[in-house]
Amino acid sequence: MTISPELLILDCDGVLIDSEIISARMLVSELAALGVQIDLPYVARHFLGRSYPTVMATIRQDFGLDLPQDFETGYREALLAAFARDLRVMPGVTTMLDQLALPVCVATSSSPRRVETSLRLVGLWARLGPVTFTASEVARGKPAPDLFLHAATRMGADPGACLVIEDSLTGLRAAKAAGMEVWRFTGGSHMGPQTPEEPEDARPARRFDDFARFFDIAPALRRSALRRQP
Repeated sequence: MTISPELLILDCDGVLIDSEIISARMLVSELAALGVQIDLPYVARHFLGRSYPTVMATIRQDFGLDLPQDFETGYREALLAAFARDLRVMPGVTTMLDQLALPVCVATSSSPRRVETSLRLVGLWARLGPVTFTASEVARGKPAPDLFLHAATRMGADPGACLVIEDSLTGLRAAKAAGMEVWRFTGGSHMGPQTPEEPEDARPARRFDDFARFFDIAPALRRSALRRQP
């Protein structure tokens, strides 16, 4: 680790919760019903880590599609229903949070309703809800640095002393633009061991794919490690 962080900032979708594969499949299905054919790699390249308004604007621009007035409402409701059936917390996250020796917050491109529903479903809202910040609170979403800088300000942390955990290239770019160290989590169902290397402008300081091994990488961030210090 190149810094001694005073704040851990976690992305939500694809990091705290294994949601990105559910969202991608739902978007592919809903757009197919309108005659727009995209696949999961397309979603990963263009939409991963971005807010819903940005995704919709991209679809309108790329496909010249005039989305029905009720598309957003229908998509959001269908997605939350799918989350209620299938959403899971990322393995190892709860134990990591239990043992973490520094403050933590969440910075997500999800809407306030979606992130609250998601974290309630996996039992993390009571713990993380008060320190969850969404793209709706800033002028520019990821890959701009605004959301991460906003989270650091709200938490009283120096941006240069923040460690960010992200899964998407969009999020990696946002964290780097904010002057923060960023690690890439590749353990979500939408990723895997064959995830290609990141381009230079999105290259993380580290990669890991299992929160059960988080403290193997950063033992000094474990609460018990602090107690053992003389």
